[in-house]
Amino acid sequence: MKGNYIFLADGFEEVEAIATLDILRRGGVEVKTVSIYDNSLVEGAHGLQLISDLSWEDFEEIIHEDASPEDFLIFPGGMPGAKNLAGFAPLMEVLGKHYAAGGGVAAICASPAVVLAAQGEMFKGSKMTCYDGFEATLASAGITHVEAGSVVDGRIVTGRGPGYAPEFALALLSQIKDRDTASAVAAGFTPR
Repeated sequence: MKGNYIFLADGFEEVEAIATLDILRRGGVEVKTVSIYDNSLVEGAHGLQLISDLSWEDFEEIIHEDASPEDFLIFPGGMPGAKNLAGFAPLMEVLGKHYAAGGGVAAICASPAVVLAAQGEMFKGSKMTCYDGFEATLASAGITHVEAGSVVDGRIVTGRGPGYAPEFALALLSQIKDRDTASAVAAGFTPR
């Protein structure tokens, strides 16, 4: 799956989705939001309504097998948003094919445990962080939990929760582009 996509389902954590989208775009990454529904309107966990760039039907039209380590499928957390993403079989099929083809995955908050750890052997042996309380789910999938704001392990980027959304997004940006780009974007957030 060529490109960078943030997947949204009802109940997504707004801060995680929007901060990631904003920081990646500031860094010059072409990233699209994708609703897992037939329409583009998705409602966040706290009532914010977002019109995604693509509906699932639009996204299906551009699916192809190629992927590089700079192509990321991105999963915000939030409940029941993470559960809704994990429960959408066509998306989980795309995730498996994308990662097997060499693409990257990024997940924050509940999604490392609810979405990624649910993929069976795919991520066994990797290192991830997640929202507090989901550590046992990672462990039961053979994933090592790291208590940090963000963790990069090869083609996997994970974040701890909404308070770490900018850190997660900057770590992701450094993987898609480079550290200099991430540092320049981060510097733009700090008053001089």
